[in-house]
Amino acid sequence: MESNKIYAAILVAGILAMISIIASGMLVEPVQLAKPAYPIEGVAAPAAGGEAKPAATEPVTPLLAKADVDHGAQIARQCMACHNFAKGGPNMVGPNLWGVVGGPHAHKADYAYSDAMKKFPGNWDYESLNKFIEHPQAFVPGTKMGFAGLKKGQDRADVIAWLRQQADTPEPLPTEK
Repeated sequence: MESNKIYAAILVAGILAMISIIASGMLVEPVQLAKPAYPIEGVAAPAAGGEAKPAATEPVTPLLAKADVDHGAQIARQCMACHNFAKGGPNMVGPNLWGVVGGPHAHKADYAYSDAMKKFPGNWDYESLNKFIEHPQAFVPGTKMGFAGLKKGQDRADVIAWLRQQADTPEPLPTEK
């Protein structure tokens, strides 16, 4: 008989907690802040429609002049989980990236690109690589590449400078206009 009283007390406490949660939700509405109370570096503030508006990508041309190819090779190691950079090397989860700089967006005929990448016009020039490496999903919506991106402009420039060297004839560096 005593155990029934204990179970009943637990059940009543649970029901009272549930009722108070529902009632407090009906009485108090959350206030949406105009801007985040604690801004997080690298995260864009939500636009008026509630969706995050991506920040403008820093141009890579001025950064390429002082790019560190060795640092770019170190950063590119994280890409090697999905990509191969060797001349004539096999495709992996992602395509082989030998000679990618200056080539078309879907540059490997033997790789199964997403429809979004196949239809994306143009070539991998320095600025398009910069935007893609910063945030692949934002630059080519629907791409299969799940990488979150490199946020630091100089890191992207270093990787692009290293990628440039992964070719038989590296593309000439852009000049500032």
